[in-house]
Amino acid sequence: MKWRSWVLWLVAILITLLAAHYQRATGPTHPLRIKVQLGDVEIKCALPRSHGGAGGQEVRIPVPDTSVTGQVAWKHYPSDEPWQVIPMHRDGDYLVAELPHQPPAGKLQYEVKLRKGNSSIAFPEKPAVIRFKGHVPVGVLVPHILAMFLFMLFSNRAGLEALTNGPSTKAYSVTAVVLLLLGGFVLGPAVQYFAFGQWWTGAPFGWDLTDNKTLIALIFWLWALWSLRGNRSARWPVVLASLVTLVIFLIPHSAWGSQLDWEKLETTTGPPK
Repeated sequence: MKWRSWVLWLVAILITLLAAHYQRATGPTHPLRIKVQLGDVEIKCALPRSHGGAGGQEVRIPVPDTSVTGQVAWKHYPSDEPWQVIPMHRDGDYLVAELPHQPPAGKLQYEVKLRKGNSSIAFPEKPAVIRFKGHVPVGVLVPHILAMFLFMLFSNRAGLEALTNGPSTKAYSVTAVVLLLLGGFVLGPAVQYFAFGQWWTGAPFGWDLTDNKTLIALIFWLWALWSLRGNRSARWPVVLASLVTLVIFLIPHSAWGSQLDWEKLETTTGPPK
């Protein structure tokens, strides 16, 4: 029945959009929203936590009040090195400082300190952590994001189809696996290589959570496809694969992601600049 298919598609789209929004909004590379009060001045800003490409990362704080001055304190993350301080300069209604560029997967922790007369404030309460990465070409990044989004959509749709014992469970499952292979195992490693110089950092070579989430999803979906061989129904393996995919992709994107080991870098190239 057409109405049934449309309803299930709408539910699948809604689940996918909500999951994608939650994953992005809670991820460690999403800008950190700040709202603080300095005397009679209210300050709202977003602190960057990811930088791609060449050059440093600007930290821009909207403060039209010209009596407010500021500085940014930073150091490598993780490290026990002393904090370094960058004075902020005024650019119109903004106070601006630039964090120095770092090699791919290098991280800095930083905080902003503002002063007005005898009042001062430092934020965030826990220093923000920003990760640097190489430039990922749009021609690689956009197809990767699109393929993974469509994989999530067809994964949810296949799960709903199996749950309601629909006739298209196998077709949606096959489509989901094809999209997963394309987005997660062809385009995904390409994105990883451009960003961090490595094709794969999940098991058995590492513990990158994004890569391992993708691998877990593939294992469950291959099991579901194997269960669907021939004319078998295999409703529950498909439902389980869909649920596992939804749960693991709700984990914030880039959590436990690639991270440069400053101690190893220091022993091979000297102290980080």
